[in-house]
Amino acid sequence: MHSSSAAGPGIGGHRAVEGWGVLERATELARSGEAFVLATVVWREGPTSGQQGSRAVYTASGEIYGWIGGACAEPVFIREAIATLEAGTPRLLALGASDRFGDLPQGTTAVPMSCQSEGALQIYLEPVVAVPHLVIVGSSPMATTLSVLAAQLDWRVELVDRAEFSEGLLTPQSMVVVATQGHGDEDVLAAAFKADPAYVGLVSSARRGRSVRALLEAQGVESAQLDALRAPAGLDLGSTSHKEVAVSILAELVQLRAQGTFAAPVTAPASTTGTAVDPVCGMTVQIDAGTASLEVGDEVFYFCCAGCRTAFAREQGVA
Repeated sequence: MHSSSAAGPGIGGHRAVEGWGVLERATELARSGEAFVLATVVWREGPTSGQQGSRAVYTASGEIYGWIGGACAEPVFIREAIATLEAGTPRLLALGASDRFGDLPQGTTAVPMSCQSEGALQIYLEPVVAVPHLVIVGSSPMATTLSVLAAQLDWRVELVDRAEFSEGLLTPQSMVVVATQGHGDEDVLAAAFKADPAYVGLVSSARRGRSVRALLEAQGVESAQLDALRAPAGLDLGSTSHKEVAVSILAELVQLRAQGTFAAPVTAPASTTGTAVDPVCGMTVQIDAGTASLEVGDEVFYFCCAGCRTAFAREQGVA
């Protein structure tokens, strides 16, 4: 597998982090609520730039921290990391020439590769799903009960009053429940919609919900956001007490999360513009500014490394 040094910030989606720094970054990502995959090289057979114990993180936003291998291994790692995030289940990869695999553990995904270095790796990919982020606005007994119940699920919960709330508390994956009991409901909701969170719910009667929607529409809030507003928030359980209302809201949030409503989209690194197949070794290559390429006639070919480009140019009789 072609060897190269770890890329610096912004190159190929990489961030220059190594050793224990990868695990520290993984901890930071988990606390911030961003989904990612932690990759660890659990076995290697040289020559290969990936070492046993090498680690890397691939985030749902397409950033890479750390290092698990060179130009041949990286596009496979990115492709399989995206699949791992989407599936939400761990997997073990075996990368290398098929005659180097030997007896693989059951359930291992084998990825034959034809890199010139002829090395081999086994990489364990572990998805870390983002912890749900719930912001509750209000100071009623129901709001307090909901915060306690959600915390029991190990969710990241913030209970704030109306004066403390701003859209800066939210991300597109956040859930916000407005329980201000008619005191500035519209202002809180208008601010929340600016962050375009995954869920916005208002604790209200159905009649009050219709009135709030009309006021927000008059203020210019987009109709798609108003259509997504849950007012009243929660499943219709025929609830009457504040504790039952809290349970109905939490039940709705758990149901929507199980359906994948709050899952963050998974993307390829921002610096890439797609993939291509190396015509020499058959590897899938991520295309970015640093990818080796060669134009032959009207067609552009991309390569995993300079060696494959040289071999192809010689075969085609071009410089």
